[in-house]
Amino acid sequence: MKRKIFIIFTFVIMILIFCFSMENSSESSHRSVNITEFIVKIFVSNYEDMSADDKKYLFKQTEHIIRKLAHYSIYTVFGFLLSLSVGSGKFMSRRTLIIVSFGFVYACSDEFHQYFVSGRSCKFTDVMIDTGGVITGLIISMLVLHIYDRFKHKSFSNPL
Repeated sequence: MKRKIFIIFTFVIMILIFCFSMENSSESSHRSVNITEFIVKIFVSNYEDMSADDKKYLFKQTEHIIRKLAHYSIYTVFGFLLSLSVGSGKFMSRRTLIIVSFGFVYACSDEFHQYFVSGRSCKFTDVMIDTGGVITGLIISMLVLHIYDRFKHKSFSNPL
């Protein structure tokens, strides 16, 4: 039953990724501009005192980082859920290879899809960022499962 739930959540994330990829460049930029503005104002205390050129440069650099972190983050969640759906045990296993390969192929298809969306592009560097997110999600799931197994099998009669 648990595995079925993770499979459903995995498909939900895949659909969400697809929907984000359907956004044209102005829709996508609008989403990231709001987040970038919020973050810049929190972390850069003298933002309001900066020159227009400095603000523009800082904003552009920060927005680029945030967009890449968004790719990485959503694919980390995807890798985590995919791993729990498949049920990976060992890091160097056939299941792990399947999870990473599937994540890579989905990232490739996502970038290919973006190629046909107005103002968007298809970048192999984004595929690598996405695949890195899948691997991170896989590692996190293995750590969570390892901690869960240790906690589950821990003897409560021995306090240490």
